[in-house]
Amino acid sequence: MSDQEQPQIYLITPAEIDLSQFQPRLAAVLDAQPVACLRVALSTQDEDRIARAADVCREICHTRDVAVVLDSHIGLAERLGLDGVHLTDGARSVRKARKALGPDAIIGAFCTQSRHEGMNAGEAGADYIAFGPAGATSLGDGAQAERELFAWWSEMIELPVVAEGALDAELIAALAPVTDFFGIGDEIWSKEDPAATLGQLISAIA
Repeated sequence: MSDQEQPQIYLITPAEIDLSQFQPRLAAVLDAQPVACLRVALSTQDEDRIARAADVCREICHTRDVAVVLDSHIGLAERLGLDGVHLTDGARSVRKARKALGPDAIIGAFCTQSRHEGMNAGEAGADYIAFGPAGATSLGDGAQAERELFAWWSEMIELPVVAEGALDAELIAALAPVTDFFGIGDEIWSKEDPAATLGQLISAIA
């Protein structure tokens, strides 16, 4: 990323969605703030629920020229006409996803805090690598993707990198020079006004 470019926003849906409430909230966020991509990341394994949520998100996003990727489910991403898939198992499924979805699909790989896994995913054909959590959290094993990782990646690797997980304005300001995208999810959806909250986070980038 050059010095002139600023990181873009990569939205992540809540793990649980009430579509009647989420639909207008998502539309309001996209109308208020610049967003590059939305990841549909539901915790359910119910295919019908995932499909209905993805259909709604696709309709809202595509009318606003925002790409939509689906968390993990390669077959569903293709069937639902989404722009690609976000893989949560590092480099393991990248080649499979590329073969299934074709050369134009967006394929991302979450690689926790592993520089090595990120490089492997890139070599396998991923379009972006995500590291996280970038902020401090007691979830999982508590490991954190440090600024040093993003700085090294941005200096050595051309592939875009996403910083996600437990972000706040201070952390966004610190990581802005060394990342290409900020993955924003629970940071805004848990708030009464997600659009305004995202605006506050975006202001920290500059």
